[in-house]
Amino acid sequence: MNKVHFYLCAQLLVCCALPSLAPAQPAENLDACNVVWTTPGTNSLDSMPLGNGDIGLNVWVEQNGDLVFYVSKTDAWTDNVGKGKGLAKLGRVRVKFDPPFSAKNEFRQELKLSTGSIEIENKETKILVWVNANRPVVHVEADSAQPCGLSVAFESLRPTPEPDLQADTLFEGQKDRIVWCYRNQNKRVPQLTNLTFGALLKGAGLVSSGPTTLKAAHPAQHHSVALHALTAQAATPEAWREQLEQLVVLSEAVSVENARQQHSQWWQQFWQRSWIFVSGDDDARKVTQGYVLQRFVTACAGRGAYPIKFNGSIFTMDWHKHEKVKGVETNYVVTADARDWGGQYWFQNTRPMYWPLLASGDFEMLLPLFRMYINQLPGNAQAVKEFYKHDGAYFAETNPFYGSLPNIKPGEAGSYTKHYFTPILELSAMMLDYYAFTGDREFARQSLLPVAEAGLTFFAQHFPHESGKLLLEPDNAIEMFWKARNPAPDIAGLRWVLGGLLALPQDVTGAEQRARWQQLLGEIPALPTGTTNGVKVLKPADVFDNGHNFENPELYAIYPFRHFGLGKPELDLARATFAVRRFKTNGCWRQDGIQAALLGETGVARTNVTFVLTRKDKQCRFPAFWEHGSDYVPDEDNGGNGVHALQLMLMQSEGRKILLLPAWPKTWDCAFKLHAPLQTTVEGKVRGGKIEDLIVTPAERRADVEVLGAR
Repeated sequence: MNKVHFYLCAQLLVCCALPSLAPAQPAENLDACNVVWTTPGTNSLDSMPLGNGDIGLNVWVEQNGDLVFYVSKTDAWTDNVGKGKGLAKLGRVRVKFDPPFSAKNEFRQELKLSTGSIEIENKETKILVWVNANRPVVHVEADSAQPCGLSVAFESLRPTPEPDLQADTLFEGQKDRIVWCYRNQNKRVPQLTNLTFGALLKGAGLVSSGPTTLKAAHPAQHHSVALHALTAQAATPEAWREQLEQLVVLSEAVSVENARQQHSQWWQQFWQRSWIFVSGDDDARKVTQGYVLQRFVTACAGRGAYPIKFNGSIFTMDWHKHEKVKGVETNYVVTADARDWGGQYWFQNTRPMYWPLLASGDFEMLLPLFRMYINQLPGNAQAVKEFYKHDGAYFAETNPFYGSLPNIKPGEAGSYTKHYFTPILELSAMMLDYYAFTGDREFARQSLLPVAEAGLTFFAQHFPHESGKLLLEPDNAIEMFWKARNPAPDIAGLRWVLGGLLALPQDVTGAEQRARWQQLLGEIPALPTGTTNGVKVLKPADVFDNGHNFENPELYAIYPFRHFGLGKPELDLARATFAVRRFKTNGCWRQDGIQAALLGETGVARTNVTFVLTRKDKQCRFPAFWEHGSDYVPDEDNGGNGVHALQLMLMQSEGRKILLLPAWPKTWDCAFKLHAPLQTTVEGKVRGGKIEDLIVTPAERRADVEVLGAR
């Protein structure tokens, strides 16, 4: 399907699937989370994020009054995806006013969450910036008390070629518009061949004023600028430009006024899906804003062609880096085109943004993740067949969006991501939850089952048996222990996925499948256990080395594979294991807050979310541009884990059971609405550690709710 067609169809489907607006969250709670600045910035580190799920902006106003923004897209892949500039910006846009917009005359810049827009104003002029939630268009609208001039310019981040990076192409002879693109020259990878991304910049009353600048023909009280963006595989740059022109015609068929109204409606409906507003102390206020802003940032990047990148998403900036290598200190700027860890995906680092989408009801934002891996499945299955001579498939922990597998022999030396087969199990678990929440049988048949079956087949045929059980060796316990024997994450994952598949309705699965799954379940080893200080605990594997990272693989049986938790067997075993975990840390990809909430460890969970959801990077002005940590800025792992932990402190749901206040501090009050399996929503308030005004939809699910009480 043509990418343009897919994007537009996706928006229509999403709009149709959104819930009604009643009952509504209090608007003042959301407005209190708006970000307001009363002074201009200096550079992109002083930017606010904005987006429509596929196109992202970093927006700031400079001291001279220029409005500047970077433009990004979720599928702007360059020639070498694995390099630091593998996912690049489309470019930078600069808007100037004549006379200059005074940044010292009652300046105000506000991120308006309710409408997904940024308003910038002084005494004379008001500017509105928004990225159309339903079409691939960026809008800038300016209204002034007196007629003024305006110019808008495209500024390339790639004026000259670099290794594995082409210079931007500027189309000549474009009357009263600017058109540019990046043309991928990688012919080795089919998904990158002829991949072209760029934009067209135009505006009412704007005329050409040089190759990269448009200028208002006459001073006016109202100015409007539109940027139309496209990524497509096209035979020639001209063919790409023609597709872009068609896209412009489609977008302009809807008036700006109607488009703005539809855009605002999308955001209003988004905010009505779910909410958590915490009160009680200053920490609660900050945690609320961190939660809300992270949901916003995720929505700005979560409906594109590809999943959210953990290392900066589509909001990378010109970040100042300080390094000390072998005693030598260096300081330099990492351009907004670049990021640490490059354009590849790490599954462990991608999970944090996606698990919380279930409870927040943002189901369509899970689909880019599922789609990327489903598209990788045929090629991975073929690679397994050719190299290992057996069936099934797995997903590499680290790979580009188009997928690839390393050919690993059992005797090959260990490494962080070789002999690492867990991702397909966790993706299957996430898909099982997606089905549990949505009840989408077609998804179960067409997406869940092919992925899960491929993963189970791989494990069943790849590893030998010993005493009637699968012997998972050599098999990493994630990145921590290399070439382990019977690692806990894969045992927990196999058992969890098989149990979930066997619980599916019989009209979704077949008798032969269920018999095969039941047999395989009987062949999975037990989770490894041992003792610490005389107390029984879970172990990371039966046999393992000294470790190479800072992870606790034994806790994967708590999360992401929820064998242990409140109301489940052997809770004491899980709590004892958590208490003696080797690494007790917060922030970035670390999962302590999530696991603490699932075990009812309220104090640990509260400390975690308070730290994580206030962990702004010191260089950045926007409060939810999270600290670099082990990833990059903004660190989406950090925000995603904070959102998930806060949700689990408030509500946990599995099957028919819904637990309220499983790890909620008594000193925090709350208004909330969250989603649960069986197409259920749970809404209410927490006051003084007790639930009030509880509304469960559908009403018959009220009988499945158990209130544990804050503590």
